[in-house]
Amino acid sequence: MQLDVVTLFPDSIDWFKGQRHVRNALEAGHEVRALDPRPHTPLTGRQVDDTPFGGGAGMVLRIDAMEAGLRGLYGVDPVELAQQRRVVALVPNGRVLDDVLVDELVQEPAITLLCGRYEGFDERILDHFVTDRISLGKYVLAGGELAAMVVMDAIVRKLPGALGHDESAAEESFSSELDGDPEYPHYTRPAEWRGWDVPPVLLSGNHAAIAKWRREQSRLRGQADPGARLER
Repeated sequence: MQLDVVTLFPDSIDWFKGQRHVRNALEAGHEVRALDPRPHTPLTGRQVDDTPFGGGAGMVLRIDAMEAGLRGLYGVDPVELAQQRRVVALVPNGRVLDDVLVDELVQEPAITLLCGRYEGFDERILDHFVTDRISLGKYVLAGGELAAMVVMDAIVRKLPGALGHDESAAEESFSSELDGDPEYPHYTRPAEWRGWDVPPVLLSGNHAAIAKWRREQSRLRGQADPGARLER
């Protein structure tokens, strides 16, 4: 898989590429590239943004600069690019990222993630150059780079060999193996600490009973109110 991040700050992706599971994926032949559109802008001074029509604070990424950037990076009209590969804009009002969407994306051979900055994209970029709009939730970040790394992390950890053990990415929160429920609780040594005991079933060695307990716990977590305060 080839994961491209189109960003005005390509150095921001370096930390992500250094993570162990990402390095595993890269060693297996997958690609993560940070691509800067600025060198291709037709505007002077490497300009890529401008003030919004109608007034208001902030700056908007220009469609001519983004078109020139994508054309320079890929050698095709961005409209054609969107017909050749998944081109994703990271925006607050897109399809919310979840495990179903990640499973969909991980099947793609190539994905381009467009990172917004300032007040975001000229709407015509979204209308004509992208195949998907993806959001992490109802909040705003300073730029799309963090969102791009979240999307890529969710994808990369599902690639064979990235986590070292493929089963690590199978039975986890919101996966189909758990029917979309959160993952069950985990415990490790010591078995008792300050009077807080590990559930006896996990120490029983009865794998069928453990599997049943874990599925029940997962289902209970799925039914719980995620906004409720934890009782201490």
